[in-house]
Amino acid sequence: MTNRARPATYLKNVLHNGVGRYVPQLQRVTFEFCKSSGGANGMRNYVENRVEAFAKTNPAVVVYVQPKKPEPSEVSAKIIAEYLNGRNRLINCHSKSADEIARSLEYLATSSGLPIIRIVKNWHTDHPSVQGQWHAFLNKPAECNVGVWFKTQSSQDGGGEDVTGS
Repeated sequence: MTNRARPATYLKNVLHNGVGRYVPQLQRVTFEFCKSSGGANGMRNYVENRVEAFAKTNPAVVVYVQPKKPEPSEVSAKIIAEYLNGRNRLINCHSKSADEIARSLEYLATSSGLPIIRIVKNWHTDHPSVQGQWHAFLNKPAECNVGVWFKTQSSQDGGGEDVTGS
């Protein structure tokens, strides 16, 4: 998707999450995989060895494991993530290793479920100032910006001059 086609908006937080207490946005994770397919080896390995550790580190997330025989047109291994805002994300895990599945699951657990958007500006305020943006040297004299970079060779004798960055 190009930048022109992607809608642009200001950066938002999900219901001011983290102001009072943090609420994880991931609600439910479903692991669907085939018990006999070769493309689901990494998924089976992850479910056998690591899914319990993921469930313990993320107690707010409900984890479902559904081994089933897929249709010929379906993917043999996939992760379905459901978020509090009602959105679903599906990740194809066909022929992925257990480490790649762990990275994908960490991405799902830390994202908000909102679509990825193009940001209009790096900063935004609801009450813009006429005076401009504040910075550290706003009310300081210009001499604070100029520093001494090095002294010339003859300055060791006492007769040299300072060479500054201006």
